[in-house]
Amino acid sequence: MTPMTPLALALLGMFLACWLGAAVWAFLSGQRMRREGMHVQGKLDRVSVLLASAPAAPVIIHADGRIEAADRLAKWLSRDRAPAFLSELVSPEGGLEPTDAAQLGREITGAQRAGKSFALPVRGVGSSRLLLVRGAPAGPELANNGGVVLWIFDATDSQSEIEALKGQVDQLREALEALAGLVEAAPFPMWHRTPDMRLSLVNTAYVSAVDGASARDVIAGGTELVEAVNGLTPQAAAAEAVAQSRPIDRMVPATIGGERRMMRVVDVPLGAAGVAGFAVDQHALEQARVEHRRLETAQRDLLDRLSAGVARFGPDRTLRFWNQPFISLFGLNQERLSDHPLFERLLDQMRDARRLPEHRDFPAWRNERRDWFLSPDPLEENWLLADGTHLRVYAQPLPDGGLLLIFEDRTEQVQLSSARDTLLRVRTATFDNLFESIGVFSSDGRLHLWNSRFRDVWGVEEAVLAAHPRIDDLMRAVQSRLAKPHQANVVRELVRAATLERKQRGGHVGFADGRVFEFAAIPLPDGNALFTMLDVTDSRRMEQVLRDRNEALEQTDKVKTAFVTNMSYELRTPLTTIAGFAEMMSAGYAGELSDSARDYVAGILQSTTRLSMLIDNVLDLTQGEAGTLSIERETVDLGAVLRDCGTRAMVDAKAKRIDLALSIQDSLGTVSGDARRIGQALDHLLENAIRYCEPGARVLLHGDGDGRRARLVVSDNGPGLDSAQLAVIFDPVARAEQARQGQNATFGLPLARQLAEAHGGTLQLASEPGQGTMAVIELPRG
Repeated sequence: MTPMTPLALALLGMFLACWLGAAVWAFLSGQRMRREGMHVQGKLDRVSVLLASAPAAPVIIHADGRIEAADRLAKWLSRDRAPAFLSELVSPEGGLEPTDAAQLGREITGAQRAGKSFALPVRGVGSSRLLLVRGAPAGPELANNGGVVLWIFDATDSQSEIEALKGQVDQLREALEALAGLVEAAPFPMWHRTPDMRLSLVNTAYVSAVDGASARDVIAGGTELVEAVNGLTPQAAAAEAVAQSRPIDRMVPATIGGERRMMRVVDVPLGAAGVAGFAVDQHALEQARVEHRRLETAQRDLLDRLSAGVARFGPDRTLRFWNQPFISLFGLNQERLSDHPLFERLLDQMRDARRLPEHRDFPAWRNERRDWFLSPDPLEENWLLADGTHLRVYAQPLPDGGLLLIFEDRTEQVQLSSARDTLLRVRTATFDNLFESIGVFSSDGRLHLWNSRFRDVWGVEEAVLAAHPRIDDLMRAVQSRLAKPHQANVVRELVRAATLERKQRGGHVGFADGRVFEFAAIPLPDGNALFTMLDVTDSRRMEQVLRDRNEALEQTDKVKTAFVTNMSYELRTPLTTIAGFAEMMSAGYAGELSDSARDYVAGILQSTTRLSMLIDNVLDLTQGEAGTLSIERETVDLGAVLRDCGTRAMVDAKAKRIDLALSIQDSLGTVSGDARRIGQALDHLLENAIRYCEPGARVLLHGDGDGRRARLVVSDNGPGLDSAQLAVIFDPVARAEQARQGQNATFGLPLARQLAEAHGGTLQLASEPGQGTMAVIELPRG
């Protein structure tokens, strides 16, 4: 072997060095490529894991219809394996609803041809799972031209959440609409401000309060409801609420409807949404508060003026109010009450003053009274104090948890009640022992009270009356006891008139046993009616006897009158004959008479004249009593009548030495009547005066008058009459008794009165013992 040249060695060395360098480079490059491959494999593994855990399953559809899909797609489509071709995916057996599968096929075809993206929700057959398919053309790195990549999402939970959110949105929308309607319908102004404090929403009440045309105009003009107070504008107040992050309310004045009113304005920060506000009219509330304070003051003044003791306790059971009678009634100290003691401490003070009822276990009694604060209803009880004072205690729980106590001193009422009970017992005993039968019927016609006489008269059992029967039922039960049963209706109607019409009525009723009762129904002030019955059986019998006797007397009087009249005429005939023969003898027809015979004849004539006058008087008196006295009516000159009477009486007056004076005034005048009868009355009065006067006495005949009547007076200064004589001087019975006893009973004065009364006038007689007598006749002009 030939040795190598140095050049060859050098070239070999260089070749080996290059080869070694290339090997090192190849080794290093392999190591780097291995590291990069491992890195890429790691990234691929991570991407695979990421795709596997992604919420969407990728599907690549090649132009020839082949499908590359994740295994999850088979599970979502309820298949054993994922579809390998597009035809499997969009076929009825592909696992999708037929309509959804057909729509998905059309969308994929559109993406392949037009290169547009799409999103389509689909559902599996018989599954509640909702799949959301998002498709787009695939890039060249994924598939050839015409490929489509699909991302399929399981949107079941998301769709449920979306549906729930839609429901919430609908609810919120309805709530917002309701809230907007509520704000709009609110009777007080409401508004909303944007974060820059400008008005953005106002309701109708706001527009009306600021006299705006519409909400749009109010918002555009920025019309504020209230004014700035102390430099604080409404915008500044709203900004302050935002700064403090809490609602702020304030009382500010506002002019609404031309009136100044006090408004309570509240600004409520809403965060980034701005500020809401509303205003409530406090004017009526403020007036109500003022009125409440006024009423409370008036009530306190009223309670302070009551005669009853009043104490009011607050919810904490401390004394808040008391009046002067309360202090006086319980002997309490004003200064100690000013400390507002507790209810229990006040009871202790009242016990120390011995102004509480005595109790063995006072603490237990006090605890029971403390429960008054918790009682749902008012309570009332009576206290009897050691000194005999009777107190009526009224406890009224108050709505605020307090208590109002009213103490009424009923000592006097109790005493009066006791006295009244005594009087009632006395009245009942008196009522039950009255001779009258008494029943009291109430306004509804029921028997309310009765006495034993009422029960005995009607013969009704006590048990029947105790049932308080109505008057109708009572009368039906007792009408058989009446002589005339229909009179029960009269009694019933009288009771009804007394109770309902308030009219007093009376009558009488007869019983079948012969008893007769007078009854009366009298309305009482309390609306009831008093029914009284009085047994008048004996009175009726006596009345009948007196009536029969009166009829007999009247008949006797008629007989007497007829007898007197007949006798007067019968006596006048022989008397006229006697007088005629006496006048003939006095005239000498029987020859000359001796002086004694002439005196006898004169006596006969005088006696016959007087007897004739007496007969005329008796006849006139009888006719006057019978009402048949004849009076002629003509104009009578009373002066002439008085002069004639005076002339006739002058003879008897001179014979007895009596001074007869005549006084006739111009005012006497005339009357309409009978001159003879008037003269006859005066003759009787003059005769009576002359007869009873002693010699030397004076008799006056006087006449005067006025426009309505004429007055004729006969007076004397004789012995006069006492009151007993005046009382019987015109009584016919007394005159008859006097005549029976042989006393002088003249007919002059009674006849004169009858003659005056027959003319429509009067005769008055006045006399005093030792002072004389005056008779006055007054005659009317008419």
